[in-house]
Amino acid sequence: MATGSNNRNASSVHKTSVQGSSAVSRGAVDAAEERERAASARKGALFLGVVVIIYILYLVFSGQMDDFVDALGGVRTDWVLGAAFCFLMYFFFGVLAYVIAVYIDHDSPVGVRDLISVEASGIFFGNLTPMMMGAVPSQIVRLTRTGLDVGEASATQFTRFIMFQLGVVVFAALMLIAKLSFFFESYGDIVLLNLLVFGAHTLECIMLFVVCLCPNLVMRVGNWLLRLIQKHRWLKDTSKLDQLVNEQVMEFSNAFKSAASDLPSMFATFLVTMAQLFCLYTIPWVLNAFGKSGDFIECLAAGSMVQLVSSSVPLPGGTGGAEGAFVMFYGHMFGPATSAGFLVWRIVTFFAPTILAAPLLGLTTRDRSVSIYERVQRRRNGGYKGHSSGVSINPNKYIKK
Repeated sequence: MATGSNNRNASSVHKTSVQGSSAVSRGAVDAAEERERAASARKGALFLGVVVIIYILYLVFSGQMDDFVDALGGVRTDWVLGAAFCFLMYFFFGVLAYVIAVYIDHDSPVGVRDLISVEASGIFFGNLTPMMMGAVPSQIVRLTRTGLDVGEASATQFTRFIMFQLGVVVFAALMLIAKLSFFFESYGDIVLLNLLVFGAHTLECIMLFVVCLCPNLVMRVGNWLLRLIQKHRWLKDTSKLDQLVNEQVMEFSNAFKSAASDLPSMFATFLVTMAQLFCLYTIPWVLNAFGKSGDFIECLAAGSMVQLVSSSVPLPGGTGGAEGAFVMFYGHMFGPATSAGFLVWRIVTFFAPTILAAPLLGLTTRDRSVSIYERVQRRRNGGYKGHSSGVSINPNKYIKK
């Protein structure tokens, strides 16, 4: 792994020249990508607004509006505030996971305010794009604005993304092991569908690790498929696929290997991710706000299944999957208050965070001359001003020359 300030300073002249020569083109690309994400977010917001209207009309014409209003009228505010606090902790742990990644690099210019903005960017653009596809690109761009180059930003973001996906799969596996009999007794054969969704997420997670750990194998297979596609002319333009196979696969692998060489920090990131998911899956326990009582572990287990289903639906906010999964897994717990319970859950976990994340997108750290690592050391040592060379997340180490 590259080491601290000496390596960073030694390469600063080279990096400055490279960045200077490509600043205009990269800036133009970033601006175009940002406009594209903004347009996608606007479409997503419009789509979700239409969904809300359709949902209200459904309640009216299905005759559920009276039950809906009665259930909302009996909601206990303290439980709803508790659910909101759980999501706040979800956001806190998300930022903390980034802080751990940045702390490893003792000279990283990224500050805590920057990381709050990065996490908010993931929530905002993720919620307003299908299957949260806008989250990762927006977070990488936000990281590059702190002074990181694209490789360093990708190293931080891609490792975080993999740990989150691994956390989702592991948490769901633990819940299935603990409550599999409960699922079959409560939901019957419909659980088989959810097991298929779980299998798909597990396969996705495995493929991410294969890309990271065996990039040469992935590139060989990918190029074979590219040749097959070009031979049969199934696609007119294969340039994007060629770039994905021959450039981005290796970049992803380099980024992961660079960050993963510090195993304790990777394990800490995984634990923080599990705590983050715990907070998210606890929120449906807000059913107590409607005068109901549910088993806490069963609520957690159902929450993990709802997450798997809703994240598989290719619409902004998992629309359709979120509603169906909530009714499927929480309907017997909420009873007549299911519609109201879904609304409260959706407001706390989706609509309110999306709106509140918007003002945080422009949050920046004022002083980037002192890294997070140095700030922590100064507080520990009562005014420590030394500069320790530490790990630098530099994926270029693994590029064969």
